Amino acid sequence: MSAVPAHVRETVDDHLTAIEREHAVAVPLAVACGSHAWGGANPDSDYDVGFVFVSTDLRRYAHLERPPETIVVDRGAFEYQGWDVRTFARLLADSNEGAIDLVRSPIRYRRTYEPDDLAAYVERTYNPIDLYHTWRGIATSNYRKYISHHLVRSDDELFPIRETRDETYVVETDDGTMTVSADDERFRETQTKPTVKRNLTIHRAAMSAYYLKATGERGTHELPALSFERFLREQAPAVFDAERIDRARELLERKRAGEGDATIGDAVGRAFAHPPKRIDPDVHARDGPDPARLDSFVDELIATIQ
Repeated sequence: MSAVPAHVRETVDDHLTAIEREHAVAVPLAVACGSHAWGGANPDSDYDVGFVFVSTDLRRYAHLERPPETIVVDRGAFEYQGWDVRTFARLLADSNEGAIDLVRSPIRYRRTYEPDDLAAYVERTYNPIDLYHTWRGIATSNYRKYISHHLVRSDDELFPIRETRDETYVVETDDGTMTVSADDERFRETQTKPTVKRNLTIHRAAMSAYYLKATGERGTHELPALSFERFLREQAPAVFDAERIDRARELLERKRAGEGDATIGDAVGRAFAHPPKRIDPDVHARDGPDPARLDSFVDELIATIQ
């Protein structure tokens, strides 16, 4: 798993202090997100920082103009996205992938609040079907946008090309397929570069969805490890064949080597990039984290800044 040097931690701490001062908030928890969290960073990767904040004046939560729900700050190679504690708790209640990954991140820049108990609770209680559809959406949308050869309509709608015939295209739609004439001026043909980075994004999301579905059908709903390397080594062999794992590992190694923008074609495959639209809710759905229990974690988090 990626580590970060001391000067990066110092820079992040300085930036967070400035954010606290500007927005009149306290940041009890800040962690690495993105490639540094899941182990895909290279020396040139930017630093994505996720954080939870609380208004320093708690009375603001009762005011007509409440504290902001999010704070987003761009500092060049450092990008910050923060959630107000109420928003953060609501996202955890909804089994939001980003909020769950925040408490699971192995790199913590601010830890006035220790999230280990919260992370363990959320990992036991999240709603699998919500995460499944999140990961499925990431895989299918990235494949459609970045990998598949497609037509672009004048309203910027994308239509992946399934087949090219004399003077016509057969394109994919949400409901099936559609035939478009080659001289239809509303459409233009394009080819988005299918890079290592995009192929890896699709692999991670699709493999997470398939893995969650497979383990759920076995009665466990085992959450994929945040570290993609660990997932490939320890968990993936129970669900995927060696060829698929080796392909994903090669993409990970190339991303780490700084080749994320290299164009490589379709290294995923359309079928694999489209996990089933429907999975059985009787098998894969549950209530999710208890709001009252999350409220108790919120109380603990607020107490750390007082």
